[in-house]
Parts: sequence; C-alpha cells; structure tokens
Amino acid sequence: MSADHHTPPLAWLQADDAFPPVDHAWGPDTIHPGLLAAGGVLDSAHLQQAYRRGIFPWFSEGSPILWWSTDPRMVLQPAQFRLHRSLKQAIRKFAQQADCELRIDSDFAAVIAACSQQPREGQDGTWIVDDIQAAYTQLHRDGYAHSVEVWQGGRLVAGLYCVAIGRAVFGESMFTTIPNGSKIALAALVQICKREQVPMIDCQQNTGHLAFMGAAEMPRSQFVASVEAQIALPPMCWELASGDWTDIIPLSEMTSPHPDE
Repeated sequence: MSADHHTPPLAWLQADDAFPPVDHAWGPDTIHPGLLAAGGVLDSAHLQQAYRRGIFPWFSEGSPILWWSTDPRMVLQPAQFRLHRSLKQAIRKFAQQADCELRIDSDFAAVIAACSQQPREGQDGTWIVDDIQAAYTQLHRDGYAHSVEVWQGGRLVAGLYCVAIGRAVFGESMFTTIPNGSKIALAALVQICKREQVPMIDCQQNTGHLAFMGAAEMPRSQFVASVEAQIALPPMCWELASGDWTDIIPLSEMTSPHPDE
C-alpha cells in the first residue's frame, strides 16, 4: 500500500449491526474511496436497508462482503439520456424484426447469470459472484429487483438488472450477445423511468461509456437526499401491455437533447 494513502479504520459489521452513516466512507485520499464497511449479511432485507441509504455491495470471490457509498455518485437523468443516432437506428432495425421481444422480469436469474459472465475490459473475473446472484434473486422475488430483457427467436440475447424502491432506481449490470443489445435494454429502462417519472438512475461509478450515454456525477449528499425522497413514493409499475416494443419505446417519439448525435 502506498504511503501516500491514509487508511482509516474500517467498520466490520456483525449480523444485526446497522450500516454506518455514509459520510463515514473512505475519502478520496484513501486507497479505496467510497468503501464504507465490511462483513454483515448479504440478503434481501439487508440489501433493501443498504439501497435506502445510498449503499451498495461490491466485492470479488474470496473477499468479505464489502459495502460502498461513493462520492461523487454517477447518475443518469432520463431526460439527459443521449439517444445517439446510431442507437436509434439499431432500435428501429431490431424492433422491425418479427422475432424480437422486449420483456420485463421474464427470467431474472438468467439475466444476472449472463451479466456475471460478460467479459469486461480491465476486469479479471466478476463481482457478480454466487452470493450476489442468490441475494439479488431473492430481492427480485421480494419485488425490489427487476430485469429488462431483449429476446430474439425465443432466446435471451441481452438485458440488464436493477434495484427499484419506490421511485428510486439503481442500475446494476448489463450484458449482450448481439451488437447494441445492452444499449437497447438501457433505452427501454430509460423509457420506463420516464413513464414512471423517475428523476435519476443510479450508475454508481464514473465510466466513459456512461458519460457517453449522458450520465454525470452528483455529490453524494444530493444523491442520498434524492433517494430518501424517491423511496417514499409509491412503487413503479413494471408491467407491459404486450411484448410490442412500442409499449415502452415509442419509435416515433424517441427524441434526444443532442439531436445531432
């Protein structure tokens, strides 16, 4: 460990311990900015408690459970989603195919499993370990985790999963086996959030890809205040009237604040 990094004590949680306040998370001058606590229990109930406070788990195989609350927080405001021209064309082309379907919560377990196997640049292995998959699948059964799925020819070819409490939405991971598949799933999630008047989708950490799609950083204090307001609202509706793409992505109405892109 570099001598330039100050490492404060880390809270180690027992089964019934409450999460520390998020402002106790390690700061930018530490080796792991945003790390809040380790240990505790990874199940649906504790995930609900964590997300309500702006906290999420992230750890690798063989590591203890690690809980994070990054500052700043990367968020995507649906109104700022950059529906680039190439993505519009990809959505239109895919939606015109007779064997394509958009589904919600059709096979959550398959989506999170596929996300765990998606190769990612700069990553060796996955943080979506078996314990994560089991906990989020339980969270899904309890009604707080959802999958947005792209199907073609009766096969799941792309998708994403997220957490939703009230009108607070937390994006987790996505995968694709076809060009632009995960972007199509994200566009669908954005449309759902627009319909349900969700002000932001949590993206957790800053990446160039997210910034390209319109996400931006927000101070953690502002993020947590927004989460507190949104979780108090009635739950979102995740149902589709049918498998028709125009239920959730009205092709004639797809607009972008960046029309030249």
